[in-house]
Amino acid sequence: MKEIVFVTTNKGKITSAEKDLKHIKVIPIETELSEPRSDDIKEIAKQKVLQAYSIVQRPCIALDSGFFVSELNGFPRAYVNHMLDTIGIDGILKLLGDVENRYAEFRSCLAYYDGEEIRYFESKSPGVVSEEIRGTENRNKWSDLWYIFMPKNFDKTLAEFSEEDFDTYNHTKEDSCMVQFGEWYSNQKQLVDVE
Repeated sequence: MKEIVFVTTNKGKITSAEKDLKHIKVIPIETELSEPRSDDIKEIAKQKVLQAYSIVQRPCIALDSGFFVSELNGFPRAYVNHMLDTIGIDGILKLLGDVENRYAEFRSCLAYYDGEEIRYFESKSPGVVSEEIRGTENRNKWSDLWYIFMPKNFDKTLAEFSEEDFDTYNHTKEDSCMVQFGEWYSNQKQLVDVE
């Protein structure tokens, strides 16, 4: 079985990777990576995977995501952690007030680096911001934004999802950057055959 090192401290991202990369063994390395100041998630993913490779010295992946709210001119973009540490999800709800346009999307970029080549895999998850905080803590959660984000074609937040809802969601949305990476990586020849 192929292996990939995933450098992240986010347990929800590790759980998600283990589900999405069915035929690839995910080796989590919990190390905090510094993020450059940028609202370009691709650039952040690139810098994170280069840092990750310098730590693990083997092919690895890093992931960056942003949250883009139309009515707020895309805010918070890639600055999700800063937004959560300052105004929080309550602040997003207050900023939106009772506006009708509540469209938002998660955008993610996974970067893979093997010491020579960087490859990028990108995806979007459209939806809307709920009018209140809804749901409970669960092991799939990547972010507190899950309490206010309702994916397209659902009337509940990600934090309200059951396992069946996640299965339905995963089959109806575009392939995540993790799934795209898994398909590509599974088709790559291994440099060294493990016996």
